[in-house]
Amino acid sequence: MRNFTGSYLPPFVPGEVIEGFGVSKVLDSDYPDFKPGDIISGFTGWEEYSLIYNTEQLRKTQADDMPLSYHVGLLGMPGFTAYAGFYEVCTPKRGDYVFVSAASGAVGQLVGQLAKLHGCYVVGCAGTKQKVDILKSKLGFDGAFNYKEEVDLDKALKRHFPEGIDIYFDNVGGSILDAALLNMRIHGRIAICGMVSQQSLSNPQGIHNLFQLITKRVKMQGFLQSDYLHLFPRFLEDVTSLYKQGNITYLEDMNEGLESGPSAFVGLFSGRNMGKQVIRVAHH
Repeated sequence: MRNFTGSYLPPFVPGEVIEGFGVSKVLDSDYPDFKPGDIISGFTGWEEYSLIYNTEQLRKTQADDMPLSYHVGLLGMPGFTAYAGFYEVCTPKRGDYVFVSAASGAVGQLVGQLAKLHGCYVVGCAGTKQKVDILKSKLGFDGAFNYKEEVDLDKALKRHFPEGIDIYFDNVGGSILDAALLNMRIHGRIAICGMVSQQSLSNPQGIHNLFQLITKRVKMQGFLQSDYLHLFPRFLEDVTSLYKQGNITYLEDMNEGLESGPSAFVGLFSGRNMGKQVIRVAHH
């Protein structure tokens, strides 16, 4: 259904089961590490029952008081993407000025909170007034704005970052990335996590302000969370502890039933979701 251009997932094939990250209960297993009754998280099908042959991307979840759905969000791939991208790619310092796009999404909301806990000044952008309000009232961002209401994104960023941006965590690409480039400080860092604004375009936008990388000696790096899997145990320990201490909030957009999958998936690209989009197939 889309071209395979070096993506970290193969393209969806019409007529075949869509695959994604999920949490499942083991009913039967020939694999010694997983026994009936175990709860596992990892790569599974969008279906009520899956027959899984490749166990490399599966892990057994620990029995604790964390919601099971968090293992596809806060404690799963999105959470680890935020953690690895912020600490390893952005190399933050206390007092840094941090900008996060798609800041109320599955990744962005955690990036912003980790940055605040690290002693940074954090501003996020989102696409609705409700999301902007939540960034400030529930997620602790210092500032936020609705990019759809801004006539000039460069001026919007200068309003929130009069001294410039040290770290830009980019989830969208396009015009917001272009505006951020104009506002980076010397030796700034840009983590390229996603390009959702370009996802459905037949002719993706070009970036016009790349010369800023030279004049301001900015590091811009794309990454995948799989580059940092050796850090996953530390991530689980750190983020679980922060959540249980009440230092992290994680928003989910819960959809009931497998039949809600198509609508929920399309909603990701139109910005309907608030937080991590989750489909609950069955109650544990």
